[in-house]
Amino acid sequence: MAGYDQGEYFCEMFGRNGLSHTRKIREQLANMDSATLRRRSKDAERELFNLGITFTVHTDRDAIDRILPFDVIPRVLSSKDWEQINSGIQQRVAALNLFLKDVYNDGKVFRDGIIPEELVKDNKHYRPEMEGFVPPKGTYVHICGTDLVRDEKGKLLVLEDNARIPSGVSYVIENRHLMMRAFPDLAEGISLAEVDDYGRQLMKALTAVAPQGVSNPNVAILSPGVYNSAYFEHVFLAREMGGPLVEGRDLVVEKDRVYMRTTRGLEEVHVIYRRVDDEFLDPKVFLPTSMLGVPGLFEAYRKGNVTLAN
Repeated sequence: MAGYDQGEYFCEMFGRNGLSHTRKIREQLANMDSATLRRRSKDAERELFNLGITFTVHTDRDAIDRILPFDVIPRVLSSKDWEQINSGIQQRVAALNLFLKDVYNDGKVFRDGIIPEELVKDNKHYRPEMEGFVPPKGTYVHICGTDLVRDEKGKLLVLEDNARIPSGVSYVIENRHLMMRAFPDLAEGISLAEVDDYGRQLMKALTAVAPQGVSNPNVAILSPGVYNSAYFEHVFLAREMGGPLVEGRDLVVEKDRVYMRTTRGLEEVHVIYRRVDDEFLDPKVFLPTSMLGVPGLFEAYRKGNVTLAN
C-alpha cells in the first residue's frame, strides 16, 4: 500500500489513524504480491460465472448475464460497528412498520403535521387498497434492505431503505463463501460472524406471520420467472429456506384461499414471500394485463387466509 493516499475520505481499511480490527488483514495483504492478488481475483470471477452467480441485464445486448462485482479487498466491520448497525436497523424497521400502519389506518402523522398527506398519498407506490387493513403482527416490511454509507469521519449513516422488494442477500452469502475459498489466508486468526443461517432465519420470520390458527404453514416464494434479473436469488433462497419456488401460473385461488398446483393435486399455501411488484400481483385489483400474478390473491390476503410478505 506504499503511496496510497486516502485524501479527505474515510477508509474502511485504514480509518483515520489505523483500525485495530483490520490489522491482521492488512498484514496478510502486505505479504501478497500484486500478481498473486490479480490472479486470485480472476479465478474468483471465473468461479462466480461458472456457478451461475449472476444477475441479468436485459438492456445490454453484449453481456446479458453479469457476475456480481467481486472486490478481493474485504470490507471489515468491527464488532462495535456491527452492534450499532444491528440495534439501529431493528429500531429503524420497527419505526417503518409503525409508520406504514399509521399511514394506512389512523393517519396521525398527517393530522399532527409531521409529514404532508399529499407527499405520501400522491406517491405512485401508495396503495389505497391497503387502507383499513393491518397485516399479521402489524408487519408491513418483513425484509428490508438498508443501504449504509459513512461520512468523512467514519460515522455510519443510512442512505435509503429498500422496503418493497429488496434483493441482494444471496450475493452477500455467496461472496463470503467465495472469499473463504479464494483467500482463506486473509481470515486466519480472525473471528467472523456467520452468514450461513440466513435461510433458516428467513423461514422463521415468515412462519411467524402465518394466518392465525395455522400451526405448520406452507411458505412459498413467488417469482416473476427465469427472465427476472434476480432469478438466481429466488432459486438460492428457495433452496436455503427449504420451500417451493413458484410463479403466478403455479397458484390458483379458490374460495379466497390460495393453492399451489402439485403432482399430488392442490396444496394450500399460507405465506407467500413475493418477489413480484405490486402492480403485477393480482390482475383483478392492480394491472389487468398482468400475466405474473394470481387472480383473487389480494382478496385472499385481505381476508387473512394468506400472508403476503413485503
